[in-house]
Amino acid sequence: MRILFVKLSSIGDIVHTLPILSAIKQALPEAEISWVAEKGSAEILRNNALLFKLIEVDTKSLRRKTKLGKTLLTTRKQLRELRASDFDLSIDFQGLLKSSAIAKLAKSKRRFGFSKRFLREPASRFLLTDQIEVLPKTHIISRNLLLAENALREYLKDETFELPKNKLEFPITPNQSHKQEAETIIEDAGKNFAILNPAGGWATKLWNAEKYGQLADTIYEQLQLTPIITTAPNEIELGKKALANSFSGKTILTHPSLKGFYELAKRARIYVGGDTAPTHLAVAANCPIVGIFGPTEWWRNGSINKSDICVERNDINCRVDCHRRTCDKWICMDIGVEVVFAEIKRRLEYVS
Repeated sequence: MRILFVKLSSIGDIVHTLPILSAIKQALPEAEISWVAEKGSAEILRNNALLFKLIEVDTKSLRRKTKLGKTLLTTRKQLRELRASDFDLSIDFQGLLKSSAIAKLAKSKRRFGFSKRFLREPASRFLLTDQIEVLPKTHIISRNLLLAENALREYLKDETFELPKNKLEFPITPNQSHKQEAETIIEDAGKNFAILNPAGGWATKLWNAEKYGQLADTIYEQLQLTPIITTAPNEIELGKKALANSFSGKTILTHPSLKGFYELAKRARIYVGGDTAPTHLAVAANCPIVGIFGPTEWWRNGSINKSDICVERNDINCRVDCHRRTCDKWICMDIGVEVVFAEIKRRLEYVS
């Protein structure tokens, strides 16, 4: 059976889909699963032994008006690779017009996706052959799992078909250079360290970088854990701001690769961050988590480990279905350092 996953981006969304790849390969070991993803988000999927083929596309280039000839050449190459395989079915986990269009271009005989109310762009349903109803208010991993399970049940015409759900696995494959990258950071920090990630994609997801610096000092002084502030290279100013507000002289600022970060998180005593890709990678690494969530929901995007903790404002009424990328109020992330630190201590008690 040839299956195509369509989950283009973001990195966090791809991480949330990885357990479905593992579950299908456990249930159907002979299945050949290919995955189409944006080049900018595909790193976490590269060299994955469970994937038959990784097809990298650049849909952003299709919207650029410059270098038209080069763009058209790239587009033709991407489409040739997509159409080279005759897929039995595709599963569109994205719910966008462009993702459903890619599934159709890939010549999938059956194209499964979410029902209308769960699609980010409802018009994309017209390019699907089958729509799957899933339960509302469920974690995105569980929702993706239900979509895949019901799609395969329908395709196989087997009402008893189930995907394994007891232990979800995140198949991520670092190489030796990623492991060495993490080891080099740990040599500087020592074996007892905490990871703090002040980034968050949207401005509204950010807890103040200054507070991360203050939290770093509190963690070192009261828990004797070396604070490591991590950011992507394009978030370096945010990291510098956090570091500038740490006065212990013990805080480390670093910018690891995605898989290097994953290896680092596997060794950390605790991780603190918002709704962002490193948080989801830390969950995948089975690192103890304290999440700081504002405009998005922990129940949907947070950790699947019941011992992990979310710090959030439940005393305000403007967070229901918020998802704002800009806000003139922005009180949901007004959370004190002492509140976050108290939850860090509580989470560490679960580990001890």
